[in-house]
Amino acid sequence: MTDDASSNADTVVVSGIQPSGRLHIGNYFGALRQHLDLHTQHRAFYFIVNYHALTSLHDADRMREYTMDVALDYLALGFDPDEAALFIQSDVPEVTELAWIFYNLMPVSRLERGVSYKEKVAQGLTPNAGLLNYPVLQAADILIYGGTQVPVGADQKQHIEITRDVAQRFNNTFCPDDPIFTLPEPYILDDVSVVPGIDGQKMSKSYGNTIGIFDEGKALKKKVMSIVTDSTPLDEPKDPEQCNVFALIKLFADTERRAEIAEQYRAGGYGYGHAKKELLGLIQDFFAEARERRHELEQRPDYVRDVLRDGAKRARATTEPLMAQVREATGLMTTV
Repeated sequence: MTDDASSNADTVVVSGIQPSGRLHIGNYFGALRQHLDLHTQHRAFYFIVNYHALTSLHDADRMREYTMDVALDYLALGFDPDEAALFIQSDVPEVTELAWIFYNLMPVSRLERGVSYKEKVAQGLTPNAGLLNYPVLQAADILIYGGTQVPVGADQKQHIEITRDVAQRFNNTFCPDDPIFTLPEPYILDDVSVVPGIDGQKMSKSYGNTIGIFDEGKALKKKVMSIVTDSTPLDEPKDPEQCNVFALIKLFADTERRAEIAEQYRAGGYGYGHAKKELLGLIQDFFAEARERRHELEQRPDYVRDVLRDGAKRARATTEPLMAQVREATGLMTTV
């Protein structure tokens, strides 16, 4: 893990999640779990990054649906809106204003080297300007709230490096004697840096290989039973550490149960079908209470919207004075 966020009394935790599809267990273990752990310990801003989602999602109805889905997921999983701000990115217009200022400081060559950008283009996404500038908008998301700790997956570490770079460029250019922006640190749980999908690749909406946090019934069973495994016969011993199913079991099972299942793998007579049934039960039990809360929240859309509105108001209480400093530093005059 990176530096312990709980050791700094001035910590500001900042992170966002795209509403580009249903959230999955990779999102939970790679980000949401950390968000939930940290949001009651520090000042925190969590936002649904719908501007970022526009880089790949161009369906207005789905954008609205997925945005509400993310809010429901957070609240169902235990997010307390009295403890931290949860809001929609586009409800804070200062973010895009700051991003534009940052665009003028970042060389295109720096962005073209982005690992995430190159991976998405290789996957077939159109290399539009939004995709190229994604990490600059992310930098604005982080810096505008004074973020010091950013819970991210290991694949997003380079984006935090770009955030630090743009903060330094701004400070050195416009306010070297009295820097406006602090340099944030990534907060990564190394033991779940990559969660495998049902095909063995990193679990990602882009790959279509996900298991949804709130999948249930036949849909959940179908996904779990389709996890790719090798052809080792049932009776033969197996290496649990080479198995996609066991990699997911380790996320849900306690230490004792993990050890028991690993021993069954090595002893032989324990097939991948057995392991998948075990995983199915673990997932169902792990999210059972949250699943019930989510069903209840689905009947209260006005409450969910109120949470998001209040979160945006709290966010803008921070962003408006910050942008006043930025405009003053850059010479962007206002006459209204």
